[in-house]
Amino acid sequence: MKSFRNGRAALAAAFIAALGGLPSSGALAAGAGTAPVVAPVPERPMLSNVTGSYLAGRFAQRQDDWKTASQYLAHALSANPEDLSLLRQTYLLKLGEGQTDAALSYAKRLVGKDPDPQMALILLVADHLNRGRLEEAAALAARMPDQGMAKYFGPLIDAWLLMARGDAAKASEELSSLSDAPGFTTLQQLHSGLIQDLADNREAAARHYAALTETQAPLRVVQIVGNFFERNGRVDEARALYERFKASNPESLMMEPALKALGQGKVPARIVADARQGMAEALFDLASALHQEGAEETALLFGRVALHLRPDLTLARFMIGDIMDARDLHAEALAEYQGLASDPMLGWAAKLHMAESLTRLKRTDEAIALLTQLAGERPERTDALVRLGDLYRSAERYEEAAATYSKALERIGTPEQRHWALLYTRAVTWEKLDRWPQAEADLQQALALNPDEPLLLNYLGYSWVDRGLHLDKGRAMVERAVELRPRDGYIIDSLGWALYRMGEFEQAVTTLERAVELKPVDPTINDHLGDAYWRVGRRNEARFQWNRALRIAEEEPLKEQIRAKLEKGLADRQAAEAERPKQP
Repeated sequence: MKSFRNGRAALAAAFIAALGGLPSSGALAAGAGTAPVVAPVPERPMLSNVTGSYLAGRFAQRQDDWKTASQYLAHALSANPEDLSLLRQTYLLKLGEGQTDAALSYAKRLVGKDPDPQMALILLVADHLNRGRLEEAAALAARMPDQGMAKYFGPLIDAWLLMARGDAAKASEELSSLSDAPGFTTLQQLHSGLIQDLADNREAAARHYAALTETQAPLRVVQIVGNFFERNGRVDEARALYERFKASNPESLMMEPALKALGQGKVPARIVADARQGMAEALFDLASALHQEGAEETALLFGRVALHLRPDLTLARFMIGDIMDARDLHAEALAEYQGLASDPMLGWAAKLHMAESLTRLKRTDEAIALLTQLAGERPERTDALVRLGDLYRSAERYEEAAATYSKALERIGTPEQRHWALLYTRAVTWEKLDRWPQAEADLQQALALNPDEPLLLNYLGYSWVDRGLHLDKGRAMVERAVELRPRDGYIIDSLGWALYRMGEFEQAVTTLERAVELKPVDPTINDHLGDAYWRVGRRNEARFQWNRALRIAEEEPLKEQIRAKLEKGLADRQAAEAERPKQP
């Protein structure tokens, strides 16, 4: 999902620093929303030894298994209730896993112990607002520090608490502090507009919304501003906004429900109908920005609090599914996507993601069945077919992959520039089937659509040189690919191998050494460098590279070739020169 791009990298870095103590786990990774799909987890694991529970919890945490980690660390905490670090870790793990009731109990303990309990305060404030306890929510919000990242998300929380009391003027004033903050102008305009809209100050809301749509707006802004236009009789402006988003995102179905309802003359309900939903929106917006900058753990935490406030916030649930997939928690991701399969806006995307999760769970037949069904449901679309072709190709079912890609291209008719990747992928599949003429034709057609695409230049140029075809032209294409991607080890390897195949062994060595520096553990690149070393008389180094390639190679044909070279070496240089490709 697109979100607020300005300053997001700085935002993510600052959030991570300010909300220190996150359960580091490596990468975590925009849904018909009901309650989060979270399996019940027993509070105490089957270990009686507290030290063992602590060690098991830390190990599970390092393995990115938050659910197990939260079980074991909760057990360890029961024996060490005053351990602040352990309490903080357990709270964050519980919240990240969507165990909100348990997280709330830990949050209450944290606010009395932690000198800077920002994440605990956020959840507790949200919970009090959820329950209509405005005084308690305001009292806790007042404890939020005015430094670090709290000075950015604090005004959003305070503004929506003021709006819960009906004070739109003070709420807007509270947000004004964000107008000069790098990366927060869009957020400030959006939530000022929502607050004025909710207070029925239509002209003020329209001014804020207009500032958001002067340029191409992201999905959530388009939804909110279009909803405002529709509710206020500005139907033509709503349609123009939706159509502009659709034109910029031709593969997206996100505007389909809104355009359909617009055509039927239906007036929609407010997207944000009260302060509780407004605060949920603010937390989701922050989570979305963090998610798109790769701060997955923090995004997950904010997303969980947003869903606690508003379980029907489907975009937040979709984002959590993405995060789970990125953490290789594909069963959990699948559960999130399944809960969205019937959603009018996100259902199609959710089902495509379901197929990906099924594939990663090795449930290939189910993924094939789902993608085949989707391809039949939408005969005008190609995305399900392309994913089905990719699945067949990764399973080395190349005949089925080629047929599926061909069907997708038939649906397209005349390919446009954006379709070059599909032609490229089918070309790779043709080559796996030893059908070089078809592969060459697809690559040339793709290059005609996108002449400066490094992948195409590299693949076709390398293939020509390796086959002894169009040597000068092929070499020039690979050299151009290197210019475009000077730090791509695979492309530099292609140039090195082209030089080798053309008999320029000294230059090949220099180029292939650079490729190995960039990709030191690729068996093909190591093998190529070994060959080049052999040709210039560096036999020991050649054997070192071949042995290295043999250790990391997975494909048996390559292993056999390397073993033969380790046993017999390469043919002498004169023989190699005689075998060198000639221009046809």
